[in-house]
Parts: sequence; C-alpha cells; structure tokens
Amino acid sequence: MSWGTELWDQFDNLEKHTQWGIDVLEKYIKFVKERTEIELSYAKQLRNLSKKYQPKKNSKEEEEYRYTSTRAFLATLNEMNDYAGQHEVISENMTSLITAELTRYVQELKQERKSHFHDGRKAQQHIETCWKQLEASKRRFERDCKEADRAQQYFEKMDADINVTKADVEKARQQAQLRHQMAEDSKAEYSSTLQKFNSEQHEHYYTHIPNIFQKIQEMEERRIVRIGESMKTFAEVDRQVIPIIGKCLDEITKAAESVDHKNDSQMVIEAFKSGFEPPGDVDFEDFTQPMKRTVSESSLSNSRGDGKSEPKFSSKSKGKLWPFIKKNKGAGPEDFSNLPPEQRRKKLQQKVDELNRDIQKEMDSRDALTKMKDVYIKNPQMGDAASVDHRLAELGQNIEKLRLEVQKFEGWLAEVEGRLPARTEQPRRQSGVYEAQNPSGVNSCAQDRESSPDGSYTEEQSQETEMKVPATDFDDEFDDEEPLPTIGTCKALYTFEGQNEGTISVAEGEMLYVIEEDKGDGWTRIRRNEDEEGYVPTSYVEVYLDKNAKDVHKPLQKISE
Repeated sequence: MSWGTELWDQFDNLEKHTQWGIDVLEKYIKFVKERTEIELSYAKQLRNLSKKYQPKKNSKEEEEYRYTSTRAFLATLNEMNDYAGQHEVISENMTSLITAELTRYVQELKQERKSHFHDGRKAQQHIETCWKQLEASKRRFERDCKEADRAQQYFEKMDADINVTKADVEKARQQAQLRHQMAEDSKAEYSSTLQKFNSEQHEHYYTHIPNIFQKIQEMEERRIVRIGESMKTFAEVDRQVIPIIGKCLDEITKAAESVDHKNDSQMVIEAFKSGFEPPGDVDFEDFTQPMKRTVSESSLSNSRGDGKSEPKFSSKSKGKLWPFIKKNKGAGPEDFSNLPPEQRRKKLQQKVDELNRDIQKEMDSRDALTKMKDVYIKNPQMGDAASVDHRLAELGQNIEKLRLEVQKFEGWLAEVEGRLPARTEQPRRQSGVYEAQNPSGVNSCAQDRESSPDGSYTEEQSQETEMKVPATDFDDEFDDEEPLPTIGTCKALYTFEGQNEGTISVAEGEMLYVIEEDKGDGWTRIRRNEDEEGYVPTSYVEVYLDKNAKDVHKPLQKISE
C-alpha cells in the first residue's frame, strides 16, 4: 500500500489532504490549550472557595473549629486546596508535554510538507517540459514530411512536363532530395525525443513521484501517530494525578469518619457548663397565717425585705439589666469573677497556661542573652558584654512579674477548685446583678440565673436562705454590697412599656429615683423601690439631679397631671 503507486495521479488531492491533517493537529492543540486554561481556572476557583471558608485568625470563628465536625470541615477545605493543586499540575503537564511539543512539531511538519510538494511540482514541471519538447519535435517532423511530399510531387510534375528544361527538372529533383533529407532528419530527431520522453515519463511515474509521495505518506503517518500519542498523553496526565486526588478524597473521608458526636456534645458541656446546681423545689406560700411570706426562688422578680410582697410593674428585674449595662462591656474583672464557676475555672487555667508560656519565652530570651554575654566576655572584639546587662535586668524583672501573676491566678484557680481552706457564713443579701464573686454558690438553691451574650450571667434571689454555704475569703469584699445610691429624681413625661429585658415600665407623671445618668446611649437607669429598677429612654423622663436625694427605700408618689 503505497501512495506513490496507488495515488500517482492525485497530487492535488494529496496536497489538500495533508493541509487538512495539519489543520486537525492545530485544532487539537487549541483544544488542549483551552483545557489547560479551564484546569487553571477551576484550580483558582477551588483555592478561592477553600480560602473563603477558612476561619479567620484570632476570631470567634476560629474557636468554633475545636469541634470534631468543624475540624473535619477544615480538613476538607485543606484537602480541597491540595485537590486544586493537582488540577494545576494537570494544566502544567498538558502545556509542557502536549501543547508546547505539538506546536513545535507543527512548524517542522509544515516545513517538511512544503519541501516535499516543492519537489513534486518540480518533477511535474520537468515532465511537462519533456512533453512540450516531444510535441515540438513531432510537429517539426510532420511539417518536414509534408514539405518533402510536396517537393517530390513538384519534381515528378516537372519531370513529366516536356516543355520544362532539364535545368528546371534538375533543380526540382535536388529540392525534393533536400526536403526528403530534412524529413529524415526530423524523423530521427522525433524518434530520439520520443525515446527520451518515454524514459523520462517512466522515471517520473515509477521513480520520482512514488519516492516523493512515499515521503509525503510517511510524513502524514507520523502526524497521525503523533496526534495519537498526544491523546494518550492527554489521558496519562489525568491518570497520574488520580492517586493523589484519591488520597485527598481518602483524607476527606477519614476526616468525616473522625466526627464524634459524643465528643462534640461533651465539648458543648465543657464550653457552657456553669457549675451551678439546678434550683430546688418551690416552697408553698401559705397566705392564711400571719407569717413571713416566702417568695418562690424561681420568681422572675427580686423580692427583698421583711416578708412583704410588693407589687411589680413588669417582669423585668435588676438581674436582667445586662443588655444595657455599658460598664460591663469590654474587659471583665481580672479574676473572671463575672463568669460561672466552671467557665471561670477554664478561663483561669487558660490564663495560667498563657503566663507560663510567656515566662518560658522570657527565660529563653534570657538564656540566649546570657550565652551572648559569655561569648562577648571570651571574645571582646565581637561586642561589649556590658551592653546586654540592661536587657538581662529587664528580662529578670519581667520574669518575676509574670511569676507573681501566675501565683495570683493560681490562687484564684485553687479557690475555684476548692483547694484553699473555706469558711462558712450566712449568705449575704445580694443585689439584682450578680457578679459571681462567690464561686461556692453552687450549693444555693434559691437562684435564678440567666446568661448574657458576653459570657457573664445574672442572678435573681427572692429571699435569703437559712442554710449555711461555704465561701472563701475572696467574698469579704462583696459581703456588704449595697444598692446603687440615688443621684436625683425624675418625672416620667410619657408612659413607657418596658418590653425588653433590663427595661422598666413607667406611667406618665410618675416620680422615680435616678441611680445612673445617661452614658450617651440614650438610656437612664432609674429605681421605683428597693427591688424594681431598670432603664428607660432619657427622652421619656425629666431628670432632677440632687446629691441629697431621698432615701432609696422610701417610695415616691405618682404625680397626677
């Protein structure tokens, strides 16, 4: 099967076919190039997607990734980043192994094709020239033969005419002989040219053209083989990354299998456990006997006093003021006493660990400076040993300060964990906003607690219990906590219905005590009686500041319009 023998007369069609083959190759190159661009775009989108859902550093979102489910999600994001990297590898390998190689090969193929068809055209031009020479020789032979025939006929005519002189006859005879000789010469030339043409033609169709077409056939077959190899490489490039992609998917599966619902549930307990005991049973209140009435511990109000039940304007109490208390925003107490015992213990432990890490860091710096000083002492030309003394002294002071801090926090931690000696005392009367200063309050059943968004909590206590609870010396500072003093009075200009926690309902014209001025947020803190206080919009009241305001326990009368 050879193009030279089978397609000896299809020069033009072969030229078109080989050009079509080059066009197909260039089309395939363009296809692979677009595939690499898609892979790069896909990898970029995957990386952006992974980055978008990565937790922000030093944020609350980062803390959420301590649960197994969120850690599995984070592992999935990391594996997707590696997954994207494999698509970048696909793009790079296809570019280097297919696109670049085929582009270079196409240029070589075009040059080779141009050379082969140039030789083919040259051979065609040569055979066409030989054919023209043969035609010219044939026409010349034909013409000379006709001229010789006419000259012979003229001679015979002259020879038969008796009126013609012998000289004319001889002249005609010589002319006929000359024409006959010219015809013989043309015949010989034509014969020679014909033989030469046949030889050239045979050489053309059986040697030159087959050789040229054979080279073109080989060139085309190499192109076909090359594009097939490129397609195989196309698949191999994908196949090479399958094991790594499989590992990524295996890691995602492994991360998914590591999700532990029991562990996450336990972590929720550790994160939010307050350490308090649930409230006890509600006592029966017998109103049939003149005795000290006991208000339910689970009451939403904060009743105080000598057994009297006071009317409540709303279910809002002092223990629910946290949405509006600006002074509790920002950093809380240094000992985290605003947190429930269990959360306080965790915070204190974290603080101790953090301080220990800082101490270790300072000690490492001091050791490094000490070694540097020794080097300076042994080799004065390298530096002045005295230049590091000041820094060493600073590090020593820092370490001592940090150690004192550690001792302080470890003391608080021991207090929370019950390692320090505890004393028993009568529980104190507490204010509406419970600051969590008594970590041993877990034994009290007369508490109703509520958590605030910043992790602190509030507590309501309707009446003192008669049982004794253990307490620490730390409570001494707060045993005599008194309600906020009044700084003036105010008159309600409009009726205000306190619907949110921390607010208090007032009636138009009502006189109340002011215990905290507007801090710039548009709210004023007021008190109606010993147990009812809250915030009202500053624009709803007319404030009369007076240092000698009335006693906090003395009620004010409503002023009618």
